[in-house]
Amino acid sequence: MSAGEPAAVPTAVDRPVDTHHHRDVQGGAARAAVFGVSDGLVSNVSLILGVAGANPAPGVVRLAGLAGLVAGAVSMAAGEYVSMRAQAELLERELEMERIELRRNPHVETAELSQIYASRGIDPGRARAMAEDVMRDPDLALETHAREEMGIDPRSLGSPVRAAGSSFVAFALGALLPLLPWFVSTGAAAAVASVVLGALGAVAVGLGLARFTGRPALRSAARQLGIAAVAAGVTWLVGSLVGVGVT
Repeated sequence: MSAGEPAAVPTAVDRPVDTHHHRDVQGGAARAAVFGVSDGLVSNVSLILGVAGANPAPGVVRLAGLAGLVAGAVSMAAGEYVSMRAQAELLERELEMERIELRRNPHVETAELSQIYASRGIDPGRARAMAEDVMRDPDLALETHAREEMGIDPRSLGSPVRAAGSSFVAFALGALLPLLPWFVSTGAAAAVASVVLGALGAVAVGLGLARFTGRPALRSAARQLGIAAVAAGVTWLVGSLVGVGVT
């Protein structure tokens, strides 16, 4: 390049590619897994300590813990499936209505999209041209209107089956942790071990939530530990009172 020639403007191909990606937080599986572990841990450590507080035979505690694990995991999975299925069907209905509007009133939809672009600071003429370019492709038009008007991605509505499966497995893992000591020990030793494992699990869940949400790790861990401690303490107290009353 000679001294008098202007510097070349880099094209889209020449520019560095932005490799930053956002995580998919709308799919449902990750959310179901995180909250499934948390629910399984808190509910079953509470159930186990509540039953143990009545001083029954160790087999009763094991049975209660297993029943809580199975019933809770099935309930969580069913609830997650119904919730995600209903959400997906609602979004699909909204997308179908938008598809009909794009077919019936393309000029109105073009004007709406143009106004959206213009409201973000794009020159009105250029905004109109961009909207018209998008509207030439029906699939792109639907995807763009869904993103811009409804804030959803038509290609990522979430999987009810995957969310239910993640919820089931995660709840079962969380619920199993405080139950493990009762397969190798009994009495006060097993109860203390359940408390320790429950506390460690709560801290781990809190740290996992902090990593997932970007919140302060210590605050998230302390909050999760506090929730588990309160729930377990209340049920243990109730179990102790009921056990004393029965005996």
